[in-house]
Amino acid sequence: MEHVVLLDEDGRSIGRRDKTSVHTDSTPLHLAFSCYVFDTAGRFLVTRRAAGKNTWPAIWTNSVCGHPAHGERLVEAVRRRAGFELGLPLDDVRLVLPRFRYRAELLGIVENEMCPVLRATTSHEPAPNPDEVDACRWVAWPAFVAEARAGTSGLSPWARLQVELLDALGPDPAGWPAADPAELPPAARW
Repeated sequence: MEHVVLLDEDGRSIGRRDKTSVHTDSTPLHLAFSCYVFDTAGRFLVTRRAAGKNTWPAIWTNSVCGHPAHGERLVEAVRRRAGFELGLPLDDVRLVLPRFRYRAELLGIVENEMCPVLRATTSHEPAPNPDEVDACRWVAWPAFVAEARAGTSGLSPWARLQVELLDALGPDPAGWPAADPAELPPAARW
């Protein structure tokens, strides 16, 4: 059984809940992550969540997102989910937005997360798990930023917010500075 780490307003762990029951119309604040994966040519991998998922089905979003287990290092959680969702080994995994937080609602289901954002690279092609991802494509980062700003791509609300913050780090994702892990929510500082 997979769990999520529940958080207080300061980002400290206050317990765990079964992942399958945490997302409701009153989802408690919990720990998550988002990762933006780039290939050796600098293209960004955008993915669409599987249509059969209970939360946010068929929504385009970042490359991979998920929930670290209690005591699991954030980078290891990212690698685990990238392997599970995309069959994708990751190379350089770097924290870039340690304090990202959002709340969003779709069809009565709420997301309520402290969700650090990471950047990673890979030299492999994805092999998506159809239970998790029903489509993916490599895109030039500037084109993706333009799509997100135009609001025409059916992009998840968290990805739209993240893109604005990531673009502020600079136009070249390879040059985004690594963030200080001390800025993470305390529950993510392993």
